[in-house]
Amino acid sequence: MTRLAILGDGRMGQLVAALAREAGDTVVAHLGPAETMQTLDRQVLGDPDVVIEFTVPHAAARLVRECIDAGVPVVSGTTGWDSERVHLEQQVRTRGGTLLWAPNFALGVHLFAKVVADAARRFAQPEAGFAAHLVETHHAQKLDAPSGTAKLLAQAAARSSGSDIPITSVRVGHVPGTHELVFDAAFEQVRLVHEARDRRVFAAGALAAARWVVGRQGVLTLDDFLGGAGA
Repeated sequence: MTRLAILGDGRMGQLVAALAREAGDTVVAHLGPAETMQTLDRQVLGDPDVVIEFTVPHAAARLVRECIDAGVPVVSGTTGWDSERVHLEQQVRTRGGTLLWAPNFALGVHLFAKVVADAARRFAQPEAGFAAHLVETHHAQKLDAPSGTAKLLAQAAARSSGSDIPITSVRVGHVPGTHELVFDAAFEQVRLVHEARDRRVFAAGALAAARWVVGRQGVLTLDDFLGGAGA
């Protein structure tokens, strides 16, 4: 049974808390915006085994840093703070802390990125005549565009194909998240799609990763968690 502190009381934070309790984990602290204005230490965090952070881009770096300073492992799912995160990751390594960040905790998305990379390499053959384009659709309240997942997939495709992949971002309604890589030629088209049907998929993945990081050290990824996952 894992002792969890959850940062963020939005939809993702609420889902993580609910699934954690259903699984028998103990939520020792669940902090919203007002509570996270104070400096976080072990006492404020409820002396957890691990922290799961789903807040907002402008707050994420400070909150994760304070958790690391408190000696608590962090699993972070907030996107839109890339430049700060790169600097923070170096601090995590220097201080012997633990951080696992992912732009998307749906484990199927992580495996999908492997498929995207392989497909992009194959469709990049000049004689085939295909052009690649990524379309990502999320709910209207999502703050960053393109999404962190879209950037991850586009980068995976670009590394394999040798060409930048343009991204179109759509924000509408209540869509949890859809990512579609399109390969288009003069007389045919191929589409690869990952569609999240329920936000609980992100919460479940974050919880699984959080249980796994306890007792580990360093800047970790979902590749580490899944043992390479077909890399």
